[in-house]
Amino acid sequence: MANGCAKVAAVSWQRSRVKVKFNSMGNRLTKIYTRTGDDGSTGLGDGSRVSKDSHRIEANGSIDEANSCIGLVLAQSTLSPEVRRCLTDVQHDLFDLGGEICIPGHRMIAAAHVERLERDLDAFNETLPPLKEFILPGGGAAAAACHVARSVCRRAERRCWSLAEAETVSPEALQYLNRLSDLLFVIARVLARDESGSEVVWRRER
Repeated sequence: MANGCAKVAAVSWQRSRVKVKFNSMGNRLTKIYTRTGDDGSTGLGDGSRVSKDSHRIEANGSIDEANSCIGLVLAQSTLSPEVRRCLTDVQHDLFDLGGEICIPGHRMIAAAHVERLERDLDAFNETLPPLKEFILPGGGAAAAACHVARSVCRRAERRCWSLAEAETVSPEALQYLNRLSDLLFVIARVLARDESGSEVVWRRER
């Protein structure tokens, strides 16, 4: 199976379609290794198998990495309640997005998810001065972790576009990742100012 979120999403989808009993789900999730991937393939939520380096698995794996990076940001004790609430919602969304990518044709991310990100982005950005210089990733532990999450999210978007060139990917999924990387950039600015009082500005002449 592609990753942890894909496993659970696939089970949830299968339960809704064929009414898998709870005990079956428990047995499936407690067996972590299956040896079925030893041939270089992995299972999707619809039961089909694909190569572990396929576009779909690359996209799903990058989404999983982005979610893990956001978890590192949330592990910081200095976050405001607003940032913590926002990023916690994002983690749930990315889990759903992983399930969507894991099951071809399945939809879990909607326009409302994208609109919520835009509202959060605008709200955080209103607290910041205009950006007049390029900034470097840094400014404190939380801000630096958020920049890592941002860059991984950009990669996840690129991987999903690679998948979209070969197979159908919902426009909302692509829009969500695009807005999310922008949101993480703005939150990184907020965190840098909270932690250090300012951002790390790129020096043109040094």
